[in-house]
Amino acid sequence: MSDQMQGGMAEAMRLMQKGDLTEATAVIQRTLGGGSFGSGFARLASPDAPGGAGTPIDVESTVVNEAAHPDVVSGPAAGRGPAAATRPSASPLLFGSVPLTMPEGLSLTVPDSIPLTMPGVLPGQPGLPGAMPSPKEGETDPAVVPTGGRFVERTYTNQTGTRAYKLYVPSGYIGQEVPLVVMLHGCTQSPNDIAAGTQMNLLAEENIFLVAYPAQAQGANMNKCWNWFKASDQQRGRGEPSLVAGITRLVIDEYNVADGQVYVVGMSAGGAMAAIMAETYPDLYAAVGIHSGLAPGAAHDMPSAFAAMHQGGSASPRRDVPMGTPTGESARPVPAIVFHGDRDKTVHPRNADHLLEHYCPANLTGNQAEASGSTPRGSVRQGHVPGGHAYTRATYRDAGGRAIAEQWTVHGLGHAWSGGSSSGSYTDPKGPDASAEMVRFFYEHRQRER
Repeated sequence: MSDQMQGGMAEAMRLMQKGDLTEATAVIQRTLGGGSFGSGFARLASPDAPGGAGTPIDVESTVVNEAAHPDVVSGPAAGRGPAAATRPSASPLLFGSVPLTMPEGLSLTVPDSIPLTMPGVLPGQPGLPGAMPSPKEGETDPAVVPTGGRFVERTYTNQTGTRAYKLYVPSGYIGQEVPLVVMLHGCTQSPNDIAAGTQMNLLAEENIFLVAYPAQAQGANMNKCWNWFKASDQQRGRGEPSLVAGITRLVIDEYNVADGQVYVVGMSAGGAMAAIMAETYPDLYAAVGIHSGLAPGAAHDMPSAFAAMHQGGSASPRRDVPMGTPTGESARPVPAIVFHGDRDKTVHPRNADHLLEHYCPANLTGNQAEASGSTPRGSVRQGHVPGGHAYTRATYRDAGGRAIAEQWTVHGLGHAWSGGSSSGSYTDPKGPDASAEMVRFFYEHRQRER
């Protein structure tokens, strides 16, 4: 029996034990029906193929500058020229306000006394912008759940508290090893909202990987922002990082997640928290994608958060060091791909530069690094989406030629997901496809290669 057949039967058995006979039958039919499914983003172009993974998706680029130690690419300062965001700036992503609905099918580990809505808010009340749809609503929207896929809602509880999360399982998953992408939404958003806007589930369906969407509780932040600016939520094993890591590990335990192919992505407040997750759990995540976010530890309270958002904030030193991970000069951040619009008036574009300073620390070590050959080489390319935004893409590689960081500056983009769908909030379809580029970058990075 092939590995794929064994995996399919194991997955069908797991589903039957849970009582999901319909889905178990579907898995058996797909397994016996033959056909091959990609593994580890296998349907993406090979990095070695012409126009493959090393080439920007959708558009052509030309090299405009290449140097051993290039300056970090930065766009024009915010406030110059008109904003290009597709959503009203009066309701910024980081500090909007919207109630969270009551998830259905709560885990038995959650006491009934824990409220998941604010007092006086009715779960599922129609007309609430950005509210998380019920599973029935979400699973009938092809922008959120492609045909054949499953979008299940669950909860996770640890000593910090409880968080709901949603998991997308593509129709091609029959128990084989697959990557996992963890998506962290921005303020006022929900798992359904960011799934619709980024179209990450469509990519997961095409390339066969799992996508987990932790949901911030309104009881933890009235605007459903991840508390990236609190010192208590910037440490390994504590606060919200422990909840996101716990959800990640729960999915790994329950599904056949490929070793070394777990990634974390976030938008805005979620991007800032994704940076914190990569910083505090480098042993868990192989690479990180940050869109319109901030460097880990750029703020420690609300006043410093506003200062970092409006002026830019540098990464702060680590407060903890994971057991069993390298320390000192041999340690390095996980590979990162950073997107930011140069017309972002909510999170200053300078924050992208601070992220690159953090993810390419050898650029700042001077002659000693040059002598050791550890300083990353960088190349800068410029391109233009037909009928859309121009962009600058800077790629930094280590001494072995492996990309350790990418910075995409999208010219004319406001505080919105580049290349996103208008079916979700805070998106701009005129930019390069950030979701596809992040998946391509992840394909190039497996943790065992670090």
